[in-house]
Amino acid sequence: MTNQADMYEEQGYLHLPTFLPSDVTHAFLATLKSDLDRGGVSLDRLKRGSALLKTEAVELYGMHYMPMLSFLWGMTPAISALTGQDLRPTYCYFRIYRAGDICRVHSDRYACEHSLSLLLATSDDRPWSLEVGSEYITTPRERADENFGEEAYASLPMRSGDAVLYQGVHRLHGRITPNPNRWSAHLFLHWVDAKGKYSDQAFEGQTIPPVSAIALG
Repeated sequence: MTNQADMYEEQGYLHLPTFLPSDVTHAFLATLKSDLDRGGVSLDRLKRGSALLKTEAVELYGMHYMPMLSFLWGMTPAISALTGQDLRPTYCYFRIYRAGDICRVHSDRYACEHSLSLLLATSDDRPWSLEVGSEYITTPRERADENFGEEAYASLPMRSGDAVLYQGVHRLHGRITPNPNRWSAHLFLHWVDAKGKYSDQAFEGQTIPPVSAIALG
């Protein structure tokens, strides 16, 4: 494995500043917003509540926006190299946080064995940290806490184009400091080990037919 893969396995996360050029992430965000506008979809229609959030947040899932899903699939070789594992994509989504928002401390479901939090853009270019716990946990916890309690954690500042790769199932994570920007836009991308115990979560649990069964002409 690479040194990064060793570090990821040991500490449960990798901090990846400038993972993508900020003009690339800004272009993705601008294209997404333009496509929504052209389709007559307002951001208010996409607001959803969650036990993780204090207020409703705009969310859009990859199954409803194909460029995002293609982004997830296309990133698979790079994330496989960083983790040192042969990964398969599961699902992804987009979220907008507003000023003062937090994300309560939690662990993820099995489809999030390996997760990438990517910051696309912020209104005010103020760094906002993702926190990741130091302790390995064996199964997801069905709860959302305001903080990490007595557990040690890493606080990883993020700006546009920055990412954090983390073990979503096995590490607590959240954003416990209120968002200092008027808004921030994020992508969350998830994978599983192709030969691991969560492999049935690949492609959102869909069975992919063999090539011989795909009629193209």
